[in-house]
Amino acid sequence: MIKMSELNRNIEKRLHKILWESNTDLAEKCLNHPFVIGLADGSLEQNAFRIYVAQDAFYLNAFIKAYALALAKCMDIERIEIFHRFIGGIMDELSLHREYSNQLGINLKRVEPLSACRAYTDFLLRIAWQRDVDIIVSAMAPCVVLYYFIGTKLAKRMNPKTDYINWIKTYSSDSMRKFADETEALLDSVAKDSKEVRDVYRYAMSLEYDFFDEPLRYGEKLK
Repeated sequence: MIKMSELNRNIEKRLHKILWESNTDLAEKCLNHPFVIGLADGSLEQNAFRIYVAQDAFYLNAFIKAYALALAKCMDIERIEIFHRFIGGIMDELSLHREYSNQLGINLKRVEPLSACRAYTDFLLRIAWQRDVDIIVSAMAPCVVLYYFIGTKLAKRMNPKTDYINWIKTYSSDSMRKFADETEALLDSVAKDSKEVRDVYRYAMSLEYDFFDEPLRYGEKLK
């Protein structure tokens, strides 16, 4: 439970920072996951990456729908424009996945979600259908800010010969930085510090860890 004293101490701190600082344990856990480490040093097996790309493409299609539902609930043109721009950014990200799918022989039209992907997409779409824009953005922000955090960290320590250099460059790019900054600014503008906001943010962050974890576990089963 959030104590009033804690809320008073945080009153001058921006919400996005409060939420990020409250979840650095999960962010670091994701950063140090064997899947993520394998992206940086090149040790990740291609089959695990193949599974991840397929699952991520399925997830991003749900992510776009959640943005569209948030857009539909906006009453002002400025935020409608923001969500419209975000949807365009995710469409660009999906084009990268199509490139990967062509290289790896993935049919993106026939992807079946694994349990971690299904849990995440069900959560996002349930929130997007049932809740207001503040809670929707609180649930969606962790994906964007976490990936930029991971991308920038990996860019500093990656093996220059890793097969996953394009993935790292994508998520450490200036465009990704701008996306993360705009997401956090939107979060600050639409939401207030509350138990529900904190809970959905943290739950989304925990689902990110599971999303990295399952391609390794599922890949082992296929050997």
